[in-house]
Amino acid sequence: MEPTKSYPGITSPISLEGPKPLDLKLSEKMEEAMRPHGVFESEAEMSHRMEVLHKINTLVREWIKDVSRQKNNYPEDKIDAFGGKVCTFGSYRLGVHTKGADIDTLCVAPRHVDRSDFFSSFFEILKNTPEVKDLRAVEEAFVPVIKMTFDGIELDMLFARLALPQIPEDIDLRDESLLKNLNEKCVRSLNGCRVTDEILHLVPNQHSFRMTLRAIKLWAKKKGIYSNALGFLGGVSWAMLVARVCQLYPNAAPATLLHKFFMIIHKWNWPQPVLLKPLVHENKYNLSFPVWDPRVNTSDRFHLMPIITPAYPQQNSTFNVTLSTRSIMTEELKDGLEIVSKIFEGKEEWAALFEPSNFFQKYKHYIVLTASAEEEKDYLEWHGYVESKIRLLVGNLERNPCIKLAHVHPSPLGPLNESDGEHLCRWFIGLTFVKIENQNQNVDLTFDIQSFTNTVHKHAYHINLMKDGMKVEIKHVKRRQLDLYVPQKVLLQSKKAAAAQEHRSSIGNAAKSEASQTLHHSRSDTELVRSNSMSVDLSEEISQDAESSRDSVKSGSGSSSTSKEAINGDIRKHINPSPCKGSSPQSSPSRKRERSPVESDTNGPLKRVKFEEDRTEVLPCKGSSPLSSPCKKRERSPSGSDTKGPLKRVKFEEDHTQVISDSPVPTDSAMQSPNSKREASPTGSESPVKRSRSQDDQAAIESPMHVDEITPLKEEEGSEAEVKEESEEKPIVNQHVKRLPSADVPDLMSPQTNQNLPVQVIPNKNIRLKLK
Repeated sequence: MEPTKSYPGITSPISLEGPKPLDLKLSEKMEEAMRPHGVFESEAEMSHRMEVLHKINTLVREWIKDVSRQKNNYPEDKIDAFGGKVCTFGSYRLGVHTKGADIDTLCVAPRHVDRSDFFSSFFEILKNTPEVKDLRAVEEAFVPVIKMTFDGIELDMLFARLALPQIPEDIDLRDESLLKNLNEKCVRSLNGCRVTDEILHLVPNQHSFRMTLRAIKLWAKKKGIYSNALGFLGGVSWAMLVARVCQLYPNAAPATLLHKFFMIIHKWNWPQPVLLKPLVHENKYNLSFPVWDPRVNTSDRFHLMPIITPAYPQQNSTFNVTLSTRSIMTEELKDGLEIVSKIFEGKEEWAALFEPSNFFQKYKHYIVLTASAEEEKDYLEWHGYVESKIRLLVGNLERNPCIKLAHVHPSPLGPLNESDGEHLCRWFIGLTFVKIENQNQNVDLTFDIQSFTNTVHKHAYHINLMKDGMKVEIKHVKRRQLDLYVPQKVLLQSKKAAAAQEHRSSIGNAAKSEASQTLHHSRSDTELVRSNSMSVDLSEEISQDAESSRDSVKSGSGSSSTSKEAINGDIRKHINPSPCKGSSPQSSPSRKRERSPVESDTNGPLKRVKFEEDRTEVLPCKGSSPLSSPCKKRERSPSGSDTKGPLKRVKFEEDHTQVISDSPVPTDSAMQSPNSKREASPTGSESPVKRSRSQDDQAAIESPMHVDEITPLKEEEGSEAEVKEESEEKPIVNQHVKRLPSADVPDLMSPQTNQNLPVQVIPNKNIRLKLK
């Protein structure tokens, strides 16, 4: 008996099915669709990257030798044995880097080389290297880094000092024993390599994983949701999501994995975390680094979209995600699922998935954030610094009670013309506002923007980054003014993407409408009476339908009989009960039968009500024959209208059906489609249809249809329920229910605002937006 094969992951796979011929064919087409976008490098470009890494590795080894000679005066025969190594991580280590992408590297040094040496002596060596350009050090960052361009390849280099006297060439950074006696900065620097290696170790098929991840990275960049610093997902986060899907479908082809990715991640129950392996709190080396666990750490409970790294210490890679960015990514995942589903059905091509975003056509209002500097060296530092602070501005805007969503585009744009200057870049933030009654009023954003600029300048002075010529400017522009800041080529691409998306939406809506017309969906009574109390009045629907039918009849036949038939046949929602045998509208126009506590009826059989396609029909009583049943359902005429029996007004309350009043109302079978929905309208004075009244009651005209709080009807033994009169002079006023904001988990890491308060508009401020 063969042993059962074990698969990585916290759960067993969903399916072990292999690829079908269609899946392999779609995977080949997907690969071909990605090639025009520069996803794959040529052999020459890959060789050039390897040469650059070899040169930088040689520089590191020589620098470690120089530090060893200067510090401890080691003999030459031992200096060569100290070693030192440059390791890669990120997209290059995963094998999914694109043309022109940077390389994330890590300098691993022995214990006698300090971090201060890395940012001093090694930085000077790089400055004197002719292949190095755009050199800058960010020593104060959360993970200190040196950024450069080495022979045309962008490099980000971290530093980690291990507690080892020598660095072997075949060192495995996944070994947790290497974390002993290290400070937090070195552990964070090592974490990049450890996470990347662990991801590759936890996926069942690296080829399928890499191809699927290439497609996801390209899609995310095209849709503007690829940036960890701005609150979206970075490369490692997308990689872990794809790796989790690969664990669930270990034998699937890349095209199938891509389809399953959108299907699973779109429906993921956030903030349920995504884990590639179980959480580990304790280890054999007694390391005490903090691990992500909302049960222990209070701050971890407020993460909105946790994706946990697989290497110890396991951390959340998406702590920057906000409510706005999560909703934006969820919407893009939904659209991606629709496109890929159509591709599998043969209705779309892969190119539709990689269309650019319609960001510059999606919103009416935009915030333009401009960062500029006079010198090129200052601009590179200022650009990176301002980009790292943009999420603070987005957070300020999100907390404004007038703003519903703030969407920042992660790709900045350069100067549009020479007057802008050479060292300048712009970020754009699209705004969606909450609905307010008076849209002519202005929304003030001065406080939100001014607090951001103050924070940026204050922190820049604190870290000695601020220099003359560094500026931050923020403006509000409308969509029609974007041509002053955005190139026409980008605007044209956005318009094409918006048109394509609208075309797909129209086709999808038409397909759904056709399907709903051909299928009959039955709805239970619990769905129809979901609200606690609802009174449905049909007279205003009859009136509106009568008006519309009368207009159509004027253009058609002129006979009065045809007009009456058209009026009677244009009702969308109708209730068509037949009175029980022995009863008539004249004898008991508004008779209500009492119910016993066990839902029995002492005066007559209990009626069973069926709700289907917006109709309420009385079915035959249980145990009675169709011919002699006192609750026999009335047959309709071929035209679908029936004017012989009275229409009963029904009140839905606490899952009970009560007869309130009778009214002869025509019906129409042509309006039975569940898609036939229409806004309610007031009853006109010329409406020919009026509610019948009893001989004892005064004449009353029905008020417009509304949903309001209803007082339960009083039941009296042996008496009929009286119907309250409704006059035109005192119509019932609709009580509009104030809709609450989104029920998503709020960002509790920042101050909260009361969304239920009315919008306060502050006049005479610097930055004011007119919503209309």
